[in-house]
Amino acid sequence: MTTPEPLERLTFDTLRLMKDYPPVLRHPNKRIIFDIACPKDGSCAGEIGYTRWHSFELPERVDPAAGIGIIESRCGIFDYEPVAELPGAFEWHVNFADPMLFFAYGSGLFAQDEMQCAEHPALGALVEALRADGHRAVTESADGPTPVLVTGVERRVRVATNMNAAEGRPRGLYGNEFAVASPEAITRATKRIDPPTITNLIAMAAPTYRRGRYSREMLERILVTAHTGFAAAVAETGRLAPGAPVVVHTGYWGCGAFGGNRVLMSMMQVLAAGMSGVTRLVFHTANAEGTSLADAERYIREELATNGDLAAAEMIARIDAMAFEWGRSEGT
Repeated sequence: MTTPEPLERLTFDTLRLMKDYPPVLRHPNKRIIFDIACPKDGSCAGEIGYTRWHSFELPERVDPAAGIGIIESRCGIFDYEPVAELPGAFEWHVNFADPMLFFAYGSGLFAQDEMQCAEHPALGALVEALRADGHRAVTESADGPTPVLVTGVERRVRVATNMNAAEGRPRGLYGNEFAVASPEAITRATKRIDPPTITNLIAMAAPTYRRGRYSREMLERILVTAHTGFAAAVAETGRLAPGAPVVVHTGYWGCGAFGGNRVLMSMMQVLAAGMSGVTRLVFHTANAEGTSLADAERYIREELATNGDLAAAEMIARIDAMAFEWGRSEGT
């Protein structure tokens, strides 16, 4: 099988990137985090890899059950802790992206995408460099999804978003709460990571909020997006760390401001992980108990994995027959 090649492949020296294309932070609370992450006496280091990928075709036939045995459920948001029983694994974290890569990183918003950019400040510099050099910096185009992979980016701080009145965040910091928090609350919530850890990202955009039942075409697009992002991660792992297990960390992708159905979006990622050759799918369920993920597994077992493998078109038709409906946007 021929190893797929990305639409674009670029590398950046992190220190030069940060000096030549400093992040543009429009909200003062983002600048507070940046100053903690990148003090004047600190130096960014390493090399960042950037690739953007064309949409992959779905396999002709799919084993719907393939993803079920590789799931690990973790209560909470991304903790960036590796899978202990897979030493040497190449770990990836999904960025719940906008179609415009890291679109609101400098704003007062603080949903999953913006939080990831704040904790990894070189991501802002990366997107500024891409724009300055005429690259599109998008995760989808008129022709379909174009997920972006970023490797080797430093995580320089962790920001607590949980509710903690004693620390000045009685309603937490997630989403729109971040912009109205006091500077003191932001400072207390932000802890520097020294030395920084290294993160690899899969930036892929879920469809934006709609109402009613999902169309068959939308179901296929969601599955193609997730399959492309995960399969690209498998391909890049093979190039950068041949033979290493591939771990993908994700969660309720597209189910916040975009209003996606949690059961459906969980199910699509489990299916995509199985067909893409991912070794382990670590599913972070935020503050929920993981019932949506459990329901997704049940649907796969009872509705899709009843007679072995399926033609991809037949599997999508069965998902369409389940009549999933859009959820409600959280407005964050």
